[in-house]
Amino acid sequence: MTTALVAALVLPACGGGGSSSSGATSETTPPETEAWQWNLPAGFNPPDVPADNPMSAAKVALGRALFHDVRLSGNATQSCASCHTQESAFTDSRALSRGSTGEVHPRNSQPLANVAWNSTLTWANPNERTLEHQMLTPIFGTNPVELGVNDTNRAEVLARFQSDANYAPRFKAAFAGQANPVSWDNIIKAIASFERTLISADSRYDRQVAGQLTFNEQEARGMKLFFGDQARCSQCHGSPNFNDQFSTATSIQSSPAFHNTGLFNIGGTGAYPEPNRGVFEITKIASDMGKFRAASLRNVDLTAPYMHDGSIGTLEAVLDFYAAGGRDVGNGLYAGDGRLNPYKDPLVSQIQLNEQDKADLVAFLKTLTDTGFVTNAALSAP
Repeated sequence: MTTALVAALVLPACGGGGSSSSGATSETTPPETEAWQWNLPAGFNPPDVPADNPMSAAKVALGRALFHDVRLSGNATQSCASCHTQESAFTDSRALSRGSTGEVHPRNSQPLANVAWNSTLTWANPNERTLEHQMLTPIFGTNPVELGVNDTNRAEVLARFQSDANYAPRFKAAFAGQANPVSWDNIIKAIASFERTLISADSRYDRQVAGQLTFNEQEARGMKLFFGDQARCSQCHGSPNFNDQFSTATSIQSSPAFHNTGLFNIGGTGAYPEPNRGVFEITKIASDMGKFRAASLRNVDLTAPYMHDGSIGTLEAVLDFYAAGGRDVGNGLYAGDGRLNPYKDPLVSQIQLNEQDKADLVAFLKTLTDTGFVTNAALSAP
């Protein structure tokens, strides 16, 4: 895929003077009023977009500004971008994220590249299916506190945007015809629209597939392992977004997969540490203990540390973990041999890797970095 195509993919996120649509631009048409038109890379059909929140350039431009605005938090210290920084592929490089009040989140911040195609939107909640619904948790959630908006400050935070002369016309353009467009519902819709433009598909891997470059021998060996039966990586990371939860507007996964990889086995009971017990926290079904979503591997070299709890620091260590068939926690509160977890996905035990294999896989995984995505000014704070 060419750099020019990627520029077209992310251009709708621009505000101000540049074109905000991937379609043709009229000299007399303000960019933010142009009709929305997807311009997508190979393998990516348009994502599912809620009928009550259709895409528009004006909405995307507004959402970009809101995504980076710290005034969206209760104490005006943190924005969405605080836990999803562009240079880290929209993660925060912490093992566990921290909210606006300093509270530590129990889980690792997930990357947002191609988030519009994710079938579910958190580590382990099969019910979170839209960006709009998921966003209620980081904004209004109390356990843990993230942006820290609550019943006592909700009106105050909204008033920051209602009284801002720069935001007023942008909300009016994005939500034309509404008498009072500056609302929480519209803030969420605008940010979700921006997030749907976070498209990453111009890595060295993508260019290799397109015939624009050739991998070196180690990268080629790593790719063969990745998609082969020995390493079995593609069993959980085989979609265009290198995960196994991938939906489009015309093909929506009805039963997205979650996996127990043998990270824990407290006391030999199969248990994981509370409150990080995976899908079990939602369903209370024993076999869902320790099941988490397989994260996208796009830009994975930039998103360390890894796993739902950020407990593995490097790609090399992740491959050591999988080659071992799980993790043996030898002592302490969480002691137990994860390799023997009764709920572990059986595929994990089938992985066979030697030291050279692991080095080759790391070389391949590094080809998934999309430098244009993490440096494109159109996705940064306006």
